[in-house]
Amino acid sequence: MGNTTFANPAPLGLMGFGMTTILLNLHNIGLFPMDSIILAMGIFYGGIAQIAAGLLEYKKGNTFGLTAFTSYGCFWLTLVTILLLPKMGLAEAADAHFLGVFLGLWGIFTLFMFFGTLAGCRALQFVFLSLTVLFILLATGHLMDSHNIIYVAGWTGLLCGASAIYLAMGEVLNEQFGRSVMPLGEKH
Repeated sequence: MGNTTFANPAPLGLMGFGMTTILLNLHNIGLFPMDSIILAMGIFYGGIAQIAAGLLEYKKGNTFGLTAFTSYGCFWLTLVTILLLPKMGLAEAADAHFLGVFLGLWGIFTLFMFFGTLAGCRALQFVFLSLTVLFILLATGHLMDSHNIIYVAGWTGLLCGASAIYLAMGEVLNEQFGRSVMPLGEKH
């Protein structure tokens, strides 16, 4: 019989989500233009790596992890496609208001996923709560044509992405050292 212990795929998914979210929101606060760095991260780390993490969560029997990582991985691939298709001459540019609806649907999905985190650690709850707020702000900003709301969303996204990185590294380092070196607010 082989090894039946599986590695934790969540840090991979959380890092793909966190780093890509930070890069996109550096754009949303106006520090950088939307360029190939954000798009490439959206495809490979935010997209493909999260989908891989989700499929590995499936192997572990974790429905929440499967749903979260695979869904958000597909979100990133979809978002990049929405941005690239017009540049490739394959579609018209997305309507900003319809993009707001798209982001609003993701906000609703994320709110339901947040409820699922209530059985988990506080760090995971914070990631999903801040992501819910991020999607609501982005949706509202696009629906209202408000650069100010998108700017506020950008700062929320930086906080959300950083919290995902913290959770990922906490899971890696706490496992590596066999004790809590980065507190995650575990339930006892």
